[in-house]
Amino acid sequence: MAIEHLIHTTVGVELVRKLSSDGVRIFTAEEARRLAPSVGLSSSYFRQAMYHLVRSGWIARLKKGLYALSGAVPGTTSLHEFEIAMALVQPAAVSHWSALSHHGLTDQVPRRVFVLTTARSVPRRRGVKPKGVETGYRVGETVYQFVQVKPERFFGVEDVWVNESRIKITDQERTLLDGLMAPQHCGDFAEVLHAFEVRAPKLDVERIIGYALKLDAATAKRLGWILERQGMAPERLAALRQLPIKGYRVLDPTGPRHGPHEARWMIQVNLPGTEQP
Repeated sequence: MAIEHLIHTTVGVELVRKLSSDGVRIFTAEEARRLAPSVGLSSSYFRQAMYHLVRSGWIARLKKGLYALSGAVPGTTSLHEFEIAMALVQPAAVSHWSALSHHGLTDQVPRRVFVLTTARSVPRRRGVKPKGVETGYRVGETVYQFVQVKPERFFGVEDVWVNESRIKITDQERTLLDGLMAPQHCGDFAEVLHAFEVRAPKLDVERIIGYALKLDAATAKRLGWILERQGMAPERLAALRQLPIKGYRVLDPTGPRHGPHEARWMIQVNLPGTEQP
């Protein structure tokens, strides 16, 4: 087995060098198979060579049929986790806590990479997921958490460069709204409120209100409540305040239903310390 491992890895390394020289960092098995004959790797040994290349750390398996060169290849740097996120599913945008961190809106370091996508099928961890537990999808030491949305909710995305890669990420205003909808993906609601404070001096008010009106009434009302407390002029918040909504919504969607009701925004303020006797 040791000799077979060495032979298949040695032959496969020529394929890896060819991919690297062509500037290919992420590739499908079929793309590699088409290149194999040019480096003397026969189709009959292709699978074994790929298997041993993964075991030897020359390439990494991202998902079924998709691979990436590792930092072990001379002249190649390790892929950034955001670049891998773009390859795992399409369309995709780095989002939520990962976007908060990238934009400098949080001091905390996310434990996983959050990815917004409209794809109906996303890579999933094998096996049975315990009820109520988000296992995510692991590549190497990084766990990717996919947040699936309808196509009409995939907006507020911009292109940025991360190292040598151009990736898509939710802009700062969209990221803040994602925090209002799913604070559990951004640390917690307190972290989302902190992010609003950090962004406040440079917040694009028209943009974030326009985004909120394209999402849902509950998100719009939460946004209005926050902006009003940051000193925003009432006339700038009129569109949010006048938006119809049926019934009160809790400020923190992950918190218990308690606290005072504010009719102006149809919000029940369920923050810690607001419990009513």
